[in-house]
Amino acid sequence: MSEAATSLEPAPRLRVAIRAADGQRVGALGKIVAEAGHLVVGAEDAADVVLVDGDVPPGETRAVVALGGAGHEAPGLLWRDAGANQIDAAIRAVAAGLIVRAPDATEKGFGAMRESDGQALLTPRELEVLGALAEGMTNKAIARRLAISLHTVKFHVESLFRKLGARTRTEAVAKAGERRRHETITL
Repeated sequence: MSEAATSLEPAPRLRVAIRAADGQRVGALGKIVAEAGHLVVGAEDAADVVLVDGDVPPGETRAVVALGGAGHEAPGLLWRDAGANQIDAAIRAVAAGLIVRAPDATEKGFGAMRESDGQALLTPRELEVLGALAEGMTNKAIARRLAISLHTVKFHVESLFRKLGARTRTEAVAKAGERRRHETITL
């Protein structure tokens, strides 16, 4: 067997709790979870992820994948009739700290971006400048760290303000943090 083949590790086995009002639904979801290689645990047991049929129960503090839930408080939100592969991928993604949202039923692939969306995309250099702003660095210190001119730093800071809709450095960092919380992946 090749070295590459022996170094492959199986996907981690996660503990998944299932919450549903209907016992049949719990059984069906349990089968999907078990076939994906995860361990099904009781709803009140320690779990890496909770798979919920419907809305997230109040006070649930564990990572949740909600099937057909109305709210957006869950890190994972899929259609109620999501397939086994989608459920497995969402469980793994949420366990890894990602946010998962199913596309709207009317969406087909990638749509055209509105001009305002394009303006909000940050370049790699703007992200570096934003990180330095978050550390409280001055424009001069940022210029030294990134080996760019002071004028270029000012240009990037103003671009960040415009794209993030901020008026101060602190506001730019805060808005970027809020935006980061809402970044999602779509299955």
